[in-house]
Amino acid sequence: MNGKDRTALVLGASGGIGGEVARQLRDAGWTVKALQRGLAAAHERRDGLLWLRGDALNAADVAEAACGCGVIVHAVNPPGYRDWDRLVLPMLGNSIAAAQTEGATLVLPGTVYNFGPDAFHAPLREDAPQHPVTRKGAIRVQMEAQLRAASEHGARVVIVRAGDFFGPRAGNNWFSQGLVKPGQPVTTISNPAAPGVGHQWAYLPDVARTMVALLARRDTLPAFASFHMAGHWDATGRQMAEAIQRVAARHGAAPRIAALPWWLLNVAGLFVTTFREMREMRYLWRQPVRMDNARLVATLGHEPHTPLDEAVETALRGLGCLPAHPAAGMAAANG
Repeated sequence: MNGKDRTALVLGASGGIGGEVARQLRDAGWTVKALQRGLAAAHERRDGLLWLRGDALNAADVAEAACGCGVIVHAVNPPGYRDWDRLVLPMLGNSIAAAQTEGATLVLPGTVYNFGPDAFHAPLREDAPQHPVTRKGAIRVQMEAQLRAASEHGARVVIVRAGDFFGPRAGNNWFSQGLVKPGQPVTTISNPAAPGVGHQWAYLPDVARTMVALLARRDTLPAFASFHMAGHWDATGRQMAEAIQRVAARHGAAPRIAALPWWLLNVAGLFVTTFREMREMRYLWRQPVRMDNARLVATLGHEPHTPLDEAVETALRGLGCLPAHPAAGMAAANG
């Protein structure tokens, strides 16, 4: 491979999945560029990445940053879910234009939002009909339609859909905004799932590893390729909460599991956009949505998978929910 084949632009590298992909590409020997608004200098090297000042909403900024890149990772979203309907598609359009100019592969972290209940009666496959029931889902459908069109005009596309993200850094995800509180010890775990309803989770480092592995094989993939991850399947709707409870107990805590007060999201959503958007996703906690990863396994031979308790411990420690030193909590418990 030449230098361009091993050079990537990551949009959203300061966020959850974008940051994980950027770091893992770096560790795999790639040259990684990252676009960031408000950077003091035009560019700076930090954490092994080349940070460039620019805005994903500015087509010229994206085009300049993408120059010489064989891969563009589009992992940027409006903060706090604000202005999705106005900002998401223009940002993607800028990435598509840059990918077409560079002949690059465009990578999108996907979700299940673009599928509706008619697709949930069986394990969810990549080719299931897309009949969304939410505004964000409708936008996701438009995003994928634009990407498919781009794949017919010079760009290559890889979409990796996964369940609800969790990982060692806070972000717009249910784990860090719903189940626990970043920076605080775990005393109560708020469980959004209806009793007995299974739910799909995805550990961010595993998702990033999957994307990096697919990029290593991108020349063998179709121009438009989508994959589903199995991630962590919570068959009872309580297994994630129970894993948090187990991990916290090993550090001297005794948290209880309580049902998420959805009524509070209704009230808070009148004032806070993030809570309003979370409330819109309640339907995904009222019915099981399990993803079929057969295509991914056929392509890679396996799916990267971190054991649940190990993933939860790393996530809680990264979020500041466990003692700074592993022995501290146990010492307190045994004191």
